[in-house]
Amino acid sequence: MVEQKSDIAGTTTGNSRLRQATDQITSLTVLSHSIKVFPSKWKMIRTKLDEILSIIASLPPEIQDSGDTNTALSAIFQSIEETTDCCNNLAQKCIEHSYSGKLLMQSDLDIIISKFDNYVKCLSEFVNADGFLSNGNHAIVVSRPGFAASRDDIKFYVKDLLCRFKIGRVEMKMQALISFNEVIQEDERYVRIAMEIDGIVHVLMKFLNSKEIGIQEEALKSVAMICGFDSYKSVLVGIGVVGPLIKVLETGSDLGKELSTRCLMKVTANCDNAWSVSAHGGVSALLKICESGCDDANNGGELIGLACGVLRNLVGVDEIRRFVVEENAIPLCIKLVRSKNEASQIGAMEFVQVMASGNEFVRGLIVNEGGIRVLVRVLDPKSLYSSKAREKSMRALMILCSDSVGYLNSLKTYGFMDHILYFLHNGEVSIQESALMAASWLSATSDEFKKAMGDAGFMPELVKFLDAKSFEARDIAAETILRLVTVPRNQKRFVQTDQNVNLLLQLIDPEEGNSSNRKVLLSIIMSLTFCNEGRKKILSSGYLKNIEKLADDQVLDAKKIIRNLSTSRIRSMIRGIWHS
Repeated sequence: MVEQKSDIAGTTTGNSRLRQATDQITSLTVLSHSIKVFPSKWKMIRTKLDEILSIIASLPPEIQDSGDTNTALSAIFQSIEETTDCCNNLAQKCIEHSYSGKLLMQSDLDIIISKFDNYVKCLSEFVNADGFLSNGNHAIVVSRPGFAASRDDIKFYVKDLLCRFKIGRVEMKMQALISFNEVIQEDERYVRIAMEIDGIVHVLMKFLNSKEIGIQEEALKSVAMICGFDSYKSVLVGIGVVGPLIKVLETGSDLGKELSTRCLMKVTANCDNAWSVSAHGGVSALLKICESGCDDANNGGELIGLACGVLRNLVGVDEIRRFVVEENAIPLCIKLVRSKNEASQIGAMEFVQVMASGNEFVRGLIVNEGGIRVLVRVLDPKSLYSSKAREKSMRALMILCSDSVGYLNSLKTYGFMDHILYFLHNGEVSIQESALMAASWLSATSDEFKKAMGDAGFMPELVKFLDAKSFEARDIAAETILRLVTVPRNQKRFVQTDQNVNLLLQLIDPEEGNSSNRKVLLSIIMSLTFCNEGRKKILSSGYLKNIEKLADDQVLDAKKIIRNLSTSRIRSMIRGIWHS
């Protein structure tokens, strides 16, 4: 078994004993790296030695430099020296493979690890009892490295913070966490280097269970930042971060719950770790948070929106989707859409959109709960919903009502087309773009809706977007008009305004280069040539030369248009001769 030395040569005291202990620990750490056997045991020993060195480095200057003897501290260092000597002997035996047996050596190393762990506790109790690390006049604070700091400087700083996490009192732990959060938010290098240091993640996990609300909240900020890195997110999940996060959802402060949901949003992206969240009761906890938003209009809208976001990530798993349906999540979210808080409204609408996607049964439940009516009401210009909420409503309705004649007719009944037309004419830029997408979607549903859109006056509004600054808006407007003018009555309505035809012919000017939507514009013009009034307007336009130039350049669609127009002229001439 481990040999114990009965006495230490000399009567080393004060700072010389401290230096001797530090030198011994450093030498042992270096020696341990050359050991090939029992690697996990020696790694644990190195971790404990690093903790001891960190505590020693944090001792106030007067303790480190004083020659006076502190009986309690001197006794701890004497024990450390004895155990370090003993550990050195074991290290030599491991290097030389001269130990008696594996089991005996493992037992000896376990005893050493236990002793070093006890020294860490004793030193921590000593410095805390004397108030050194909690007193701003005594604590040694390592300066924060500058922007151009080296990797070693950053690592030294983070290790110092880790030491304060472990041995400081509440105030010091809190300040260390605040400092850690500041640097990891400003410079990603701190996150990467921190994740290389043994123990820091486990300490953060411990803080998540802290009864000190401030420490728990700061630890959540750290975890939220680390979760933003895909490679580290899996590390956190692997050591069990999901359980403490769910516990915070159930019992934490309002800020703690909000931070926890932000962590879970990142952890569950792309349906990752959905089963782990479910296994810890996370789905029920999230639904309970959402339910609180229905009971109290002033209750944490941001938190409820985030909770909806996590649920949105989870329902990609069919079993979890079925569970939330059974737990009445659909009527719950419809209620949230009607709430007064924007974050709750948007979170609920995004959740409804995901639930409606690709599941006919769930779509039916949403419609039966009045989902179409409620979402269309969000678009009413007289309502108080924000532009962002209206954009989300349009997207949710397009998913909900796709491929269903009945649902599309409900849209028409509730005034969806009128609201879209209003925002095309009067809306801000962002909502105009969403309304343009909705109009494009409507135009692709059926000929009946194409006729209805023409009757409602969509085409004059769409024409305005043909020369918009946004190339995407131009393309969407052109494609929508093309669909609408496939209906004969819309062709006649379109050409009633001379400016509509002139603008089309103007926009295909060959001098403007290869316009991205020229082919679509030529297709619109081609459709108009099937209408007598359309041919007349094209032939009488001062921009007819643009088509002729394109035809001369062998653009096929332009040649077809000229052919249609020429046929029309010949027919007119024959009619004139016949009637004369």
